[in-house]
Amino acid sequence: MTPDDYVSQLYPEDEELQLVKEVIREQGMPEVSVAAAYGRLLTLLVQTSGAKEVLEIGALGGYSGICLCRGLGEGGRLTSLELKEEYASLAGSHLEKAGFRDKTEYRIGPAADSLEQLKFEGRRFDFFFIDADKENYPLYLDYAIELANPGAIIAGDNCFLRGRTLDSDKNGPSVQAVRSFNETIASDERLVSTLLPAYDGLILARVK
Repeated sequence: MTPDDYVSQLYPEDEELQLVKEVIREQGMPEVSVAAAYGRLLTLLVQTSGAKEVLEIGALGGYSGICLCRGLGEGGRLTSLELKEEYASLAGSHLEKAGFRDKTEYRIGPAADSLEQLKFEGRRFDFFFIDADKENYPLYLDYAIELANPGAIIAGDNCFLRGRTLDSDKNGPSVQAVRSFNETIASDERLVSTLLPAYDGLILARVK
């Protein structure tokens, strides 16, 4: 048994989140939702940080959105950016079934465009979850730092790209982008950070 298996055994997914994954599979969508243990961590981090405004980059089927909303207190809100309208629609239906639809706003289209619009609107956030197209991770990090309230948390998933970021023979655009993302977070003096090595790697940072 691997450490990942052990953790998954200790903390099995609840039925609500299992259903989200089942629907994603049935719809033929990419099965790349955040690991269940990291979903629980997102809930815990949002809750303990007291985040009111949460920004999610990459909605997929709503798995991470439910996890993030579970940590929100009274008056908390999730803004979710999703390229594909059909994905956002499915995510929204799952959030509605989970009782969080009134806490969630979806913006459809390229995330970079939505982020620029949020910047124009003067929006600020307390928590960021980045789990979208990997080649734009460095850009999303720049926006997250710019849109962050002091003390905001930034979380980024898939930092290992199933081992490709660790393999010096792998140098495709996504690999190089995620390496840059990881290295910037680790070295940026505006951030305090760490990288959790379980599953596919989750990096966490706090904006000073």
